[in-house]
Amino acid sequence: MGADREAAMEAAASEHDARAPDRHSFERAKALVQRIVAEGHDRPSLVSVIACEVGAEIIEGLRQPGEDLNSVELSRRFSTSRTPIREALMLLEKEGLVVVPPRKRPRVAFPDLGDIREIYRARAALFELIAVDVAQTVTPEGLARLRQSFARMEAAYKAQDISAFVWANVDFYDQNTQLANNRTVKRILDSLLLRTARLRRLSLSQPGRMARSFDDHARLIKAYEDRDATLAAALIRSNHINALASLEAYLTRNGADQ
Repeated sequence: MGADREAAMEAAASEHDARAPDRHSFERAKALVQRIVAEGHDRPSLVSVIACEVGAEIIEGLRQPGEDLNSVELSRRFSTSRTPIREALMLLEKEGLVVVPPRKRPRVAFPDLGDIREIYRARAALFELIAVDVAQTVTPEGLARLRQSFARMEAAYKAQDISAFVWANVDFYDQNTQLANNRTVKRILDSLLLRTARLRRLSLSQPGRMARSFDDHARLIKAYEDRDATLAAALIRSNHINALASLEAYLTRNGADQ
């Protein structure tokens, strides 16, 4: 990673939360890592604990892109040998949160702009499929669950609480994938989830982006109520493409587009 990208991402983190930990948001990040990483691998519990803690610190911006992950310091912190530390970092590497280069210190990863474009375009295409399925098959009970998730997004939007909005957004999309009942697509989307957690926070922190996202989701709920699959697919795709455009503009503006 170039110095420009590292500087840009560090500036972004300070813009959202000045690297101050939000306990509720941090616990949500730990739970997300637990679900995607720790539970999906046959590893000792200590390795899972380390992976969840370090992964949450990365997602929450408490550790910046390019920052060294010193295994000696982590060993002291968790009162363990370096072997569980290495195993935990290797788990996080598989999910795109950490880079473990040969004969060098592990460091916090961050996708380049090309990777970000691929991730968001893939999510947009997959969620189009999800939106069509939800619009065509959702039950009244399913709609009620979506409305509950959206109500949390609305409360966060009104409070201008980016962290709460991010996690309400995660919950909303998780509800979509569950209601669509497409296990193959859900597995693929889950594999991208940790890679996008930091990106969502960065995108939504840009001027006007949270308002646009809130409006898109309000219209999406209405499309589901009307069982308008074409509109639902267009709205969910538009939300992802607009988020990507926001990230592209930010990273290009801050010299992190190489």
